[in-house]
Amino acid sequence: MKAKITLEQWQTLIHVVESGGYAQAAEAMDKSQSAVSYAIQKLETQLSLRAFKLEGRRAVLTPVGQTLYKRAKHLVDDALQLEEAGEKLAAGVEPQVTIAVDTLFPNNRLLTAIETVSSQFPSTQFELRESTLSGPNEDLLSGKANLAITAYAPPGLLGETIADVELRAVAASHHPLHQLGRTLSWDDLRKHRQIVVRDTGVNNNRDAGWLGAEQRLTVTSGITAIRALERGLGFAWVPCYYYQQASGLEPLKLREGSSRKVHLQLIYADRDYAGPATTALASALMSS
Repeated sequence: MKAKITLEQWQTLIHVVESGGYAQAAEAMDKSQSAVSYAIQKLETQLSLRAFKLEGRRAVLTPVGQTLYKRAKHLVDDALQLEEAGEKLAAGVEPQVTIAVDTLFPNNRLLTAIETVSSQFPSTQFELRESTLSGPNEDLLSGKANLAITAYAPPGLLGETIADVELRAVAASHHPLHQLGRTLSWDDLRKHRQIVVRDTGVNNNRDAGWLGAEQRLTVTSGITAIRALERGLGFAWVPCYYYQQASGLEPLKLREGSSRKVHLQLIYADRDYAGPATTALASALMSS
């Protein structure tokens, strides 16, 4: 089946809506106003409907036009992404691969994978965007990253489990919680400072793990959290490999919730059009 409406006609409809009228759309598209009007009239005739109605001098979308506008946005966006993907494929090996990674993911696995792949693709640059909670998702959805390792798959994207990270409740051996000499409850914890790593995302901040303790110390990196724990500034849930490498930290004996697992996933921005270096890095990460 051959499409009746061209991509240019859909783009014209979008310009009319977003520019606020035919004259503004004509200026934005560097066309005459009559050409813009004709494109919309032809679209309406071919589909046997009215996309716009006039209110004074303004062209306003009809209810049907609202639906067409939303679908046209998706269509044009998909077309632009397809062109961009085609250009990347034509260029061969991508000049740069960016991975957005949750700081919970073990550094040694990450660096081992990059070391392996960088030797295979010496002309490709690799960029790490290290963040927490919703940060990797935002980098992925905004087009800043080719790959993401995250605990929260963005809507519409599927990932593959790459790691189950165990978090343990810990505090310095000299912290008052260890001096109680018994199994601890939530009521014991809330009387002391909890150390929390800030969500680096902007749009959908999460407060994962926050118990509502009376005091709170919010930091922006896992390393700072460990240093604060070593000084006895509070308690926190941290990856096992973090506290095992730290000095003087011991697991807290909790009645419940002393440990929990975070399931991290590896997600492509667009797997169908991923370049060879991106694919190689994903494969190295999964096998590391």
